[in-house]
Amino acid sequence: QVQLVESGGGLVQPGGSLRLSCAASGFTLDYDAIGWFRQAPGKEREGVSCISTSDGSAVYADSVRGRFTISKDNANNTVYLQMNSLKPEDTAVYYCATARLGKTLCLRRRAIGYWGQGTQVTVSS
Repeated sequence: QVQLVESGGGLVQPGGSLRLSCAASGFTLDYDAIGWFRQAPGKEREGVSCISTSDGSAVYADSVRGRFTISKDNANNTVYLQMNSLKPEDTAVYYCATARLGKTLCLRRRAIGYWGQGTQVTVSS
């Protein structure tokens, strides 16, 4: 059993920044990647970024590449998503999740294990 707790969401103006955190606890050897996903009202949940727990390599969705950065703190079992140059279309509930078959399939929402409860990000002036 793995527990994931997201934090750091909020309201930000276009062009602003936020950093999301995902704290993992429990059986942390049950996955090899952790990812961030988002779901806007009326849309499907989509992959934003995933990071390998072994070597820290990452993949990103085209819509966020160059603006968002995923990172991990092994000592604290925490994964971060630094979001810069935010746009109104980034507005969504952001979730973190564990994945069992690597970062690439993680981004495609394959082999997802555990989900966090989500944190709301609203980009608006």
